[in-house]
Amino acid sequence: MAFEELKEHSENIQNQTKDYIDKNLSYYKLLAFKMAMKSTTMILKFTLILLCFCMVLLFCSIALAFAISNCLGSYTYGFLCVGGIYIIFTALLFLVRDKIIEGPILEKFSEIFFND
Repeated sequence: MAFEELKEHSENIQNQTKDYIDKNLSYYKLLAFKMAMKSTTMILKFTLILLCFCMVLLFCSIALAFAISNCLGSYTYGFLCVGGIYIIFTALLFLVRDKIIEGPILEKFSEIFFND
């Protein structure tokens, strides 16, 4: 009689352990999916915003080049001036890249992965 009760309890413990492991595994799969989706949607949003910004920047650059070339009397000089402005901007961005680019991106992804 006591042996039968012990056998039933051990089967009950095995079933509960299996349920616990299954539910825990299910939870971590859902958590990984949530983090992956947040990361993916953030990257997609950033890409779309960047694409729109690049289009605006392209047309503004062409307009600025034509405006400068109108003042200087040569299309070549106007476009070279705009190119020079971009070279200076790129050099400045290269000097401060860690503070402007890497820091915020690392902070945002850390928030997604470790705060949820």
